Amino acid sequence: MTAVQDFTRYLGECRLIAIIRGIRSEEAEAIGEAILSAGIRIVEVPLNSPDPLASIERLAKRFGSEALIGAGTVLDPADVRRVADAGGRIIVSPSTDTPVIKATAKAGLVSAPGFFTPSEAFTALAAGAHALKLFPAEGSSPSALKAMTAVLPPEVPLIVVGGVKPDTMRPWLDAGAQGFGLGGGLYKSGQSPKDTAAKARAYVEGLK
Repeated sequence: MTAVQDFTRYLGECRLIAIIRGIRSEEAEAIGEAILSAGIRIVEVPLNSPDPLASIERLAKRFGSEALIGAGTVLDPADVRRVADAGGRIIVSPSTDTPVIKATAKAGLVSAPGFFTPSEAFTALAAGAHALKLFPAEGSSPSALKAMTAVLPPEVPLIVVGGVKPDTMRPWLDAGAQGFGLGGGLYKSGQSPKDTAAKARAYVEGLK
């Protein structure tokens, strides 16, 4: 299956994306296993983490057949190829950077850039984005997202990122969100696999 098909399937199974900023390569597999044990199947390692490509490679080799592994905070088109070479299949960025989006689509990876306004969303889609990340969600609202769904293509997944908690997802879902990116609420640098698994389960329960 293509990366986009896997993204669609995994997001349909669980609407959560794990963002493990600050992970060290030697602990990546244990944290990845903790996250997958809760049912989350999409994991991104931000490129401003220690040795992120090594972490992506370890995660992709260990879990690539059952999860979609990739990179976050991707700001340079050259990094798209580096991530792909490490086994990553999804590229997430905080901004609507058209060169990064185009490079991602050309490489056959999933492009999920950040946006905050309708103009940014349509710019991203024109460049080839497969999903849109509303970021930072703390500065927006479910009502703003709902207003944008009136004009955005309904088939494009809208992922809410920033300040999401297990008990705050329902208003966003009702407004049209198809998923959530979980950062500090799920994982902080140095956190144990046991604590990570517990937090991941709390988020999964929060969706029900």
